[in-house]
Formats: sequence, structure tokens, C-alpha cells
Amino acid sequence: MNYLSHFGLREAPFSITPDTSFFYACRSSQAALNTLLVALSSGEGFLKITGEVGTGKTLLCRKLIAIAEEEWITAYVPNPHMEPRALLLAIAEELGVPVDGGVDQHHLMRGITKALLDNARLGKRVVLCMDEAQAMPLETLETVRLLTNLETEKRKLLQVVLFGQPELDRRLDSESIRQLRQRITFQHHLRTMDRDEVAAYVAHRLAIAGYGAGRLFSGGATRLLHKASGGMPRLVNILAHKAMLSAFGEGRQQVERADVRAAAEDTPAVGPLRPWWWPRLRPARAAE
Repeated sequence: MNYLSHFGLREAPFSITPDTSFFYACRSSQAALNTLLVALSSGEGFLKITGEVGTGKTLLCRKLIAIAEEEWITAYVPNPHMEPRALLLAIAEELGVPVDGGVDQHHLMRGITKALLDNARLGKRVVLCMDEAQAMPLETLETVRLLTNLETEKRKLLQVVLFGQPELDRRLDSESIRQLRQRITFQHHLRTMDRDEVAAYVAHRLAIAGYGAGRLFSGGATRLLHKASGGMPRLVNILAHKAMLSAFGEGRQQVERADVRAAAEDTPAVGPLRPWWWPRLRPARAAE
């Protein structure tokens, strides 16, 4: 009997691969998605989503693309850590622009511009989503800004959404790209999940994966899962998966607090956990 059949699952519920079918709209991610959809509908040029490692930026990006594809032409660059010409080649490929591998940057810009104008004449909007944007060289960011200079009287021909770690904000503080910084009209910073959201997140992913029995994670296990992960979705996935393996190894149908603790101790990204019996420190009373 394997892991999945033991718990009555169709698929692994806590894979760290971004899968939009598992997208859970906690308060922060739903607010970010709403912000993006409203801003894109308004024709804004630059949008920015930041968040710490593991807060779900890539999954949010893919969820946005899945929704936007119904109305927009989408282009996706997962790793824009490249020089300007290479990025333009990637964008051209995403937009279906026929270009020769040896074409220079000037003609690349012309080809992309023509594609944007052609789409505008057909009433189609184009949105470029760039993940890991904190890794972009400044000159590459400036190249993207130049692409967004094209506009009609009503809206931009290209809208850009930057997804990145907080380091992106420091990169945008550079004086050399202050024009780009001024064009970012909407932004959102992804927060971690609170304890109730972690419990709902776990239940949501289990349900999507086909779990239909009782409560798989005990209350104590869920509380420790939140504490150990800090509410980071990626860490929740890693710890929940390992905790389920622990319960499976012992032939149990429910994940207990001890399983989560064992998972946390096996995960380098999780700091040391205080034992449950550790006395809580209380502030000393002021001398009377």
C-alpha cells in the first residue's frame, strides 16, 4: 500500500510545484489577485507583487495568467535574469513574433512593437508577467520600460506585472530607473497565513487531492504546522508532506503533533522549536 492509497488520495496534496488547481485564496493572495485584475482592466502599465521566498508568488502569477488568458494575450518570462537582447528574444517568442536568432536589439524592438500594434488594432490586450524580477539587471528593466512607452489615447499597448522578492524594491530604488519606479501604479506585498488560514489551506489541498474522510491533521498538528512554517505556503507543503509520511510509516490514519515535530526537525529551513512543556516567560512585575 502506498502513501496515496493509504489516505484515500488521487494525487499528492502538498507538492511544491506550482499547480493552479490547488490555488488557495487566503486573504493576502486574494487581495493581490483582485488588485491585479482591477489594474489590468484599467489599462495600467506597470504592476508589482512582492513577497518573501515561499509565499506563493509563482503560483499567484500562474493563476493570474490562467484567468487573464480568457481576455488578454499573455506572455510569461519565468527567469528574466538576462541581458536586454535575450529578454527581448524571450518576449518575441512568447508573442509569436518570427525573428532570426542573429537579429539585433533594434529589429527585435521593431518586431515586438509591430506585434503589439497589430494586437491593439484587433482590440486585444497584451500582458507580460515576469517572475523572479528581483534578479533582472537594471539595463534589462529599463528595456522593459521602453517597451511600455507605446500607448493609445486610452491605454498601454503592453502591461507588465513584476513578481519578485523584497530585494526587487531595493533594485527599483536605483536612481537610474526612477522613471520605471514612477510608473508602478499598483502594488501588493504577499503576507504569510495565520493559523486559521493554514488549517483551511491544508483542508483545501487535501480536498482537491481527493481526501474525503474525517479530519486528517489533528488540532495540535495543525497548530504546530502553523508555528513551524510561520504561515509560509511552501513550508506548510513541505512539512505537511513529511508529517503524512511519518503517520503513514506507522500505519496511522491521522497526522499528530509528533509527526509535524519530526517533519520540522528534518527540515533545515525550520528553526528550532520550543518543546510544548517549555514555560512561557512573563514580564517581571515592577517593584512596588
